[in-house]
Amino acid sequence: MTTKSDYLLRLKIISLGNVNVGKSCLIKRYCEKRFVPKYMATIGIDYGVTRLRIRNYDVRMNIFDFSGHPLFYEVRNEFYRDVQGILLVFDLTNRRSFDTLDYWLCEMKKELNLNNGQKSSIIIFIIGNKNDLKRVVDENEAKLWANVRGYQYFETSAATGAGVQELFDSLFSALIDTNENGGIPPTNNLPNINFTIEQIEAINRLRNNKDNYERLGLRHNCTKEDFLTSYKHLTK
Repeated sequence: MTTKSDYLLRLKIISLGNVNVGKSCLIKRYCEKRFVPKYMATIGIDYGVTRLRIRNYDVRMNIFDFSGHPLFYEVRNEFYRDVQGILLVFDLTNRRSFDTLDYWLCEMKKELNLNNGQKSSIIIFIIGNKNDLKRVVDENEAKLWANVRGYQYFETSAATGAGVQELFDSLFSALIDTNENGGIPPTNNLPNINFTIEQIEAINRLRNNKDNYERLGLRHNCTKEDFLTSYKHLTK
């Protein structure tokens, strides 16, 4: 009789995000239980393999760490095929790395043909890294950004190891559940969010911008009609 323990489960995982957000360090922290403080940018693609035992499965995890530099887009797009898990990482101390998450989502959806709204079996986690340092991205804002798009959110520190084990345990659990459910991902127990993405962006502008024009998403040379239109959007 064949049991689950007879199977070798191969998982392909990729990490995405801007340069210097700590993608490689997160992977090394999990796979090698160490932190490399000296920053060395990934050139193109970095690749690692680790084996582990989960729920009687012999799991072979193949991790492709994508360089975040635009120069390597033509290299990255060759490795999206057959991916099962994606870690989209930003740096909690770098606002720009958070603001460009939408860019990475667009690239990912384009390469995986996910722009038509079809359901996918791919598990996607959003990770705010470097939570041991002084942050400039609020946890609630980042969590809301992820949840409204249907993704789970985690915070980690590759330097201290905080949250790293929990992140990968959750990832592997979701991947195995998906495998056992015939490619159907487990249901995310995310909070019910009654805001649109546009409304959330407006809320974040009000919270984070000191200039009244920026809070309304307007230029300084805007017209009276622009003002009225912006206010109407806020009250919808």
